[in-house]
Parts: sequence; C-alpha cells; structure tokens
Amino acid sequence: MAEGIRDKVAVLGMGCTKFGERWEASAYNLMVEAFVDCLADAGIEKKEIQAAYLGTHFDEVNVSKGATPLSMTLRLPFIPVTRTENFCATATEAFRAACYSVAAGVYDIVLALGVEKLKDTGYGGLPDITSVDGFMTGCNATAPGAFAQLATAYHKKWGVSMETIKDAMAHISAKSHANGAMNPKAHLRRAVTEEQIKAAPMIAYPLGLFDCCGVSDGAAAAIVTTPEIARSLKPNQDMVKVKSLQVAVSSGEEAGYTAWDGAHFMTTRVAAAKAHEEAGIKNPREEISMMEVHDCFSITELVTMEDLHISPKGGACDDVLNGFYDLDGQVPCQVDGGLKCFGHPIGASGLRMIYAMYEQLLDRVPEERKVKNPRLGLTHNLGGTPAWNVCAISIIGKD
Repeated sequence: MAEGIRDKVAVLGMGCTKFGERWEASAYNLMVEAFVDCLADAGIEKKEIQAAYLGTHFDEVNVSKGATPLSMTLRLPFIPVTRTENFCATATEAFRAACYSVAAGVYDIVLALGVEKLKDTGYGGLPDITSVDGFMTGCNATAPGAFAQLATAYHKKWGVSMETIKDAMAHISAKSHANGAMNPKAHLRRAVTEEQIKAAPMIAYPLGLFDCCGVSDGAAAAIVTTPEIARSLKPNQDMVKVKSLQVAVSSGEEAGYTAWDGAHFMTTRVAAAKAHEEAGIKNPREEISMMEVHDCFSITELVTMEDLHISPKGGACDDVLNGFYDLDGQVPCQVDGGLKCFGHPIGASGLRMIYAMYEQLLDRVPEERKVKNPRLGLTHNLGGTPAWNVCAISIIGKD
C-alpha cells in the first residue's frame, strides 16, 4: 500500500539568485549562482551529490534541450542528470523527482535546480503556450484574457460584486508589493497603494497592470537527503522535512464539458485535498503557517485561497480584505513578494517558492518580514490556463 512522501526526505540546503532583468548573466551563470549558494548552505562537497534534476521550460531560448547544460556547467562528476518540464510547475517537478529518488532509497543526496532566462526571448510577455488541439473552443488565447474570465465567473457563481472583487485584488497586489519591497532578491521592490493599483491601465477587465505578474530571469536550487543523513550532517540545526508532494493535471473535463463553472481550478482542489491528507493536515486553515501560491494574476491568488481549502467557498474576498493573508495575518501568503514581485522565471519559480518557505522555517529572514512561529509552509504552482492546467503542491515543515 502506498504511504506517500511524508517525513521521508529532508531539505539539506537551498539557494536562490536575485530575480529580475539579469541582462548581465546567462542561464549558465544563474545556474552556478544558485548552486554555489545551495551547496554552501548544505555544507557538503559537490562530489557527494549522486544525481541531479534540471528544471527549465523554454529550452530553445534558454539552455537547449537535455540535461547536459546542468552537468557540464556545474562540472558534475558523471552522475545521472535528468531534465524536467511541466509548464510553471517545472521546478517543483525537479524537486519532486529528487525527493522521490531519495525516498525510494536509490540515492542518498540529490540536487534539484530550476532556471529560466525569459528577458532574452524577445517577447514582451510569455511566448504562446496555449495550443492544445481540441480543447480551446471558447477560450481566449492570451493569458490575461483567459485568467480575467475567472473574475466574471466568480462574480456570477457567488454573487460577490465586481467592486468587492476588484478591492480584494488590489489588496492582494498591494500586499505582495509590500512584501517584495523588503526582499533584496526580489525583482520588483517598490510598494504601491491600493489606489494606485485600481487606477492603473486596464489589461483585460477587471485585471489592471498591477494585477499581472511580469517575466523575470532567475534560478533556484535544493539539495535533499534522508532525515538520518541530514541529522548527522547538521545535528544542531532544525530539520526541514518534506510533508507532501502532489500533482494534478487537467483531463480535458474543464474545457470540454459544461460541469466546470469557470470560477475555480479543478486541479488545485484535487491536489490540495491529497496534499493535506498526505501531510496529515485535518484543518488547513488552522494548521498551515504560510503559503506561496501561483499569483500569475491577482484573481488567480484569490480563487486559489478557496481551492486550497483555506478560505470558505465564496469567502476569499472577506478573508483577503480582513488581512487574513497579510504578513501579520493568520496565514501569510506571498511572504517574499510572490510571482507578482519576486518574479516568475518559469523553470525556477517552484523552487523559489520552496526556498521562501525554507528560509522562514529556519528563521533566516529579517524581523520586518518574519512569519510568526512558522511550522508548515505550502507552495502552489499552476501552469497553463484556467481551462486546462497542471497544478503542483508541496508542503514542507520543521521536524
């Protein structure tokens, strides 16, 4: 009988570059920067790594296909290296593969690294990734247009006024900007007011400029091992263990049938329920300490609060406006600025989110952006569109 991943893997070390418009650095430079940071944190030598996973999405404009770019750039010692790709969940998939390798007893120490150079693509936003034959009827092919439809569907489903939804979205974006402004590794580091957000140019109603995350360059990495090895290497440090790793991918039901209301993410609801069960969480609203969710757009974060079984259905706006997800709230969300402000290099975002949780759990952040008594941190990636997507959820926590 399958037992799941809970407490079978420990995070030995993590590293993360500064995200942003890194014109001065290639993807290979970013890989080295994240790896050096991660290796130093793990306190081991490179020769002790037994396998590695590279997460990157737009390979043609990034590091090319295959896994040799990681192996050759880091001069890894002829070990197995595999490339992962699954839209915006790419880095989480690299982390999941590394954790499963350790949990299976195949390797003792494994590296996961995600990297992306999006500012060099020549696009203002993301290249087109929305073509899925047979499942695009009625879908807007632009990302803002597709995600904006969540707001109108949510309004219709729950009877929440569009003004309240826009107020909640403005609070979400202002909160993320405030958190990102305090983070030296974040891409966007300027606080903005809710008034500025609501007065910004419209991109796709009701999403304004500040409701949309930008694109960034960056890399993040993790080294994982068994709890026994982690304890022997770091006997005097709190141990961060993996509590859950879950992925759910659309079957075509959302876009191909009429059962889906367009106001939520079916994959997130499924993956979240399984993740909570695997982690032994009975009441997510009370037990989750903090979150990093896939805020590609502010409306995405809003509906995700309900899909993660934190806010009651139809009640996310009330929680947001009451400060429930603020840095000093009950379940702080986007503690490092999120995709919105820390940045969104597709192949690195999942590991960056885990890095944010890891740093909080080990009390490595300044007092002004510290979460009170963190125990469990949840991360959530969403790749694709509301009508078809992949969702990846990880939960890590102190021993």
